[in-house]
Amino acid sequence: MDIISRLSDNIKHMPPSATMIMVEAARHMKAQGIDVINLGAGEPDFNVDPHICHAVIEAIGKGQTKYTSVDGISELKQAICEKFKRDNGLIYSPSQINVSPGGKAVIYNALAVSLNPGDQVIIPTPCWVSYPDMVKFFGGAPVIIKGDQSRGFKISPKQLDAAITDKTKWFILNSPSNPTGLVYTQTELRALGEVLQAYPHIMILADDIYEHIIYDGQEFATIAQACPTLYSRVLTMNGVSKAYAMTGLRIGFAAGPEEVIKAMAKIMGQSSSNPASISQWAALAALCGSQSELKSRLKIYQKRRDFVCQSLAALPLISCAVPQGAFYVFADISKLIGRHTKAGTLIADDKLLAQALLEEAHLATIPGTAFYCSGFLRLSFAADMDRLSDAMKRLGDFLKDVH
Repeated sequence: MDIISRLSDNIKHMPPSATMIMVEAARHMKAQGIDVINLGAGEPDFNVDPHICHAVIEAIGKGQTKYTSVDGISELKQAICEKFKRDNGLIYSPSQINVSPGGKAVIYNALAVSLNPGDQVIIPTPCWVSYPDMVKFFGGAPVIIKGDQSRGFKISPKQLDAAITDKTKWFILNSPSNPTGLVYTQTELRALGEVLQAYPHIMILADDIYEHIIYDGQEFATIAQACPTLYSRVLTMNGVSKAYAMTGLRIGFAAGPEEVIKAMAKIMGQSSSNPASISQWAALAALCGSQSELKSRLKIYQKRRDFVCQSLAALPLISCAVPQGAFYVFADISKLIGRHTKAGTLIADDKLLAQALLEEAHLATIPGTAFYCSGFLRLSFAADMDRLSDAMKRLGDFLKDVH
């Protein structure tokens, strides 16, 4: 019996993360000395704030390197409660808080403790690559709702209502969105909430990881805030990775029903145990320290967004809507399908275009197919202006030779 046959059917059927495939390919080329510009990774290029770094050093110096409570130290849980009250007007107790090793782990654990075979999870698309595959891994069935491109890929209350069945267990909502940058307004959230109010068996998972990256003076709203009557059914996920540029420190957190939070802690006790102790103290410093740097970074992100969108608008055969949040542009490349690159590669789909850009222009992007929306490319503008300028030049030079 070979090794592959010994693996579970669930893992054999789970595809690797499309984002990770492109990011690792770019890293491999860089290791070979090739100057690759990576617009594939969803990772801020900023350094961690000095006061957060100091908190890590202080924690190590104090010997805070031991096991902690499985789902987070009490100090951090209290700070998360204060964050939700301060930023979102939501009141939680520490018993309603989960701290996990990354936002991805929060979502994974929540689905792990709640899904039974055949349970359905409604997912608007374009969506983050891991939602559907996580659902499938636990025997659930993703129910895809295609967002309307003419409405910025937002779904309507009518679409949501039509997708609901007696098997629906979760509705996942990501705003600001990866990959499109769409942002639901409080009015739009209330309209979706009115639909959900009629179905008390449905839980709502709000992925708010890009909360602090929202442009043009718009105000952020989360569904538990916009729809107080749904409070008892909402699990709100957030973290320090995107806003505070702490991706590698791996701290995500969630607030929600105490029964779900307890179940998530239970599974962590049998799997990951606690998030890294020193990372928790770093997250505490991030949440409790000055938040002024968030606004400074937001101005930089908006400048980058405007530059990339203006650059794309000047290029042939490609277009994009201006994202309202996050740090991605979701570019429509459908007019390139069926054409050939300078090297003679047929651009049969967005995956082959992304591969050609990596190989011929040394520019890493993520195909829209990975987000359940073919004919698009996701480009991250979480890079400095010099690299973004070079990237847009490479893309322009590549497009000049497409025929």
